[in-house]
Amino acid sequence: MKKALFAVAAVALLAVAAQAGEIKYHEWPCAPIAQEITTIPVVMDVGYWVRIKDQGSLKIKLNQDSIHTYSGCTNMTVETNTCLTFSCSISKVKKDGNDVVPGSYSCSVSPANIDAPGGTLTACAKITDADLSKVPGGTKGVHVANVTIKVVPRACPI
Repeated sequence: MKKALFAVAAVALLAVAAQAGEIKYHEWPCAPIAQEITTIPVVMDVGYWVRIKDQGSLKIKLNQDSIHTYSGCTNMTVETNTCLTFSCSISKVKKDGNDVVPGSYSCSVSPANIDAPGGTLTACAKITDADLSKVPGGTKGVHVANVTIKVVPRACPI
């Protein structure tokens, strides 16, 4: 009786092993031909990306609004695979440790939120209380500040 139970258990164990993806030796072809034994799924986590086209040609040209106020904007084409929130910061350019053009600087972006697949972002800069005494009159293309665009992914509206 014990031998019969052992034989039944051995057959059941072999049947389970054969179902687990093992190649059955009695079914192997005579020639050495590759046999499919399993399929493995490949998965990935997709990250966020954003691209601003033609970054190298972007420039904000300031125009005089009043005696000591200058402002200007530029448009950027944004491509992305997610919803984004944009912001900016502005830093004055210094020459010999002093501001090239002293004054109060500010920047803004519009719209602040852009959804996939992208859109147009407008970045603006402004100087108020500009002290022009440090730069000779008639000078063209004076580099006075840098605007840095910042971005963070956000939850997309459903």
